[in-house]
Amino acid sequence: MKRILVDMDGVLADVYARFFELYKEGTGLTKTTNEIMGLKEAEAFPEAIRWVETTGFFRSLPVIPDSQRVLKLLNESYEIIVISMATEYPASLTDKQLWLNDHFPFINWKQIVFCGNKSLIPADLMIDDHFKNLDNFDGETIMFIQPHNINAVDHHHRRVSSWAEIEKILL
Repeated sequence: MKRILVDMDGVLADVYARFFELYKEGTGLTKTTNEIMGLKEAEAFPEAIRWVETTGFFRSLPVIPDSQRVLKLLNESYEIIVISMATEYPASLTDKQLWLNDHFPFINWKQIVFCGNKSLIPADLMIDDHFKNLDNFDGETIMFIQPHNINAVDHHHRRVSSWAEIEKILL
């Protein structure tokens, strides 16, 4: 059975939706996706590091549309491992575990890896939104499009903008 590594933030959890909310709460201003295209998260939202280091941030993220339905289907045909570089922000570990339990109850604790280096986990395919993970992975890659990577063209990763596209590719 093929193993698929699925990133959490930016692939299952909508980090940008929360960034936009927190930016508006803090400044009273609204930012648009067009304003931040091509910018790293910390460039687009100067408070982003402080936000992600705050207990509760990851627990409050909305789910990316169709991810629950499609991941449940994939879980029936593939060995799914949800992987997150959560050890980068230690306060996020419990939040991420509880978030996954709430939104993806069909993913059991043995299918979750919190680490600092995703390339340590062998798999056939990785679905992620960051080049630092995709570029260092030996298997097939699918890049989930987010504002920080949307303008990048000099890469070999298959690009998708939705879970419906992933469904068409893998099921």
